[in-house]
Amino acid sequence: MDNSMCQVYEDEIQSLEEEIKLLTEQYEDIQQESTFYSEEEILMAIKSFQNDFQGEYKGCESLPDLKAQLESLEVDLSFLMKFTNIQFTSHSKKTLERTRNRTVQKHRLSGNCYSLSFQLKFQLLEMQDEEKVSTVITDLRIVMESGEDLNVSKFVSRTEERGDLLTFFRSLSSYAEWYEHRRRTFLHFKGKYPAVVTLPEGLQGDYIILRNPKLSEFELMVVWKIHLDEEGRTTPVLDLLTKVPQQVSEQNMGSVEDAPSRFRSLLGLFGIETAIENLIKVVDSEQQTPPA
Repeated sequence: MDNSMCQVYEDEIQSLEEEIKLLTEQYEDIQQESTFYSEEEILMAIKSFQNDFQGEYKGCESLPDLKAQLESLEVDLSFLMKFTNIQFTSHSKKTLERTRNRTVQKHRLSGNCYSLSFQLKFQLLEMQDEEKVSTVITDLRIVMESGEDLNVSKFVSRTEERGDLLTFFRSLSSYAEWYEHRRRTFLHFKGKYPAVVTLPEGLQGDYIILRNPKLSEFELMVVWKIHLDEEGRTTPVLDLLTKVPQQVSEQNMGSVEDAPSRFRSLLGLFGIETAIENLIKVVDSEQQTPPA
């Protein structure tokens, strides 16, 4: 008997064990409320479930072979978790319906990707015919701790409607990587230039304020958003906003108005970290007039 059949029986046995546990819990509840069924009847029903599959399972490969397969799967899973930085912290499964050709299970899954945590709830419908087994995800609910990011909220809503877990995990990995990169970058500059860099919304926010204490009325806001499109593609979007006091001369005002376009040029030439640090160094200088 090939390995795939053994895995099928393993899955069936696991599901039966879960059903047995559920039946046991239901039996205990019934015992507290009524006595419609005797203990002997319940035990006979449980034994019947076990016997349905134990006979076929005896023809499977040896236990060491199954253990080797399991170890191989664990290695693959470990690699994927390191590659995507997605860590699953809990998973529960409950069988809601089981017939010869149809199985419905309810899943609860939680985990984290970098510093972002997530929770999933969904039903998995599995249908089998003579040629193939097909699965459909329904009633998908996603909870992500990503602040008030409107893009994320829209993406989550679309994913729930489509029941597309593959796109969710692929996009989650990319989004969380940029989210972590932004968080660490803000933390780095706040630690390196504490007198200049301010984080009004903390490390979870999407902008920082640059202000020289000697020029408190002049400030630059570096906005760093992470855009998620309808297909789940992730793109960092940075811009610069300025706040200028009224007494700034027209000559200096022109230079300040050019600052956002110059910042975008720096981004294209040197990258995010270098562009931001150049801004900070300008703001941190001891000029008595706003930076050009």
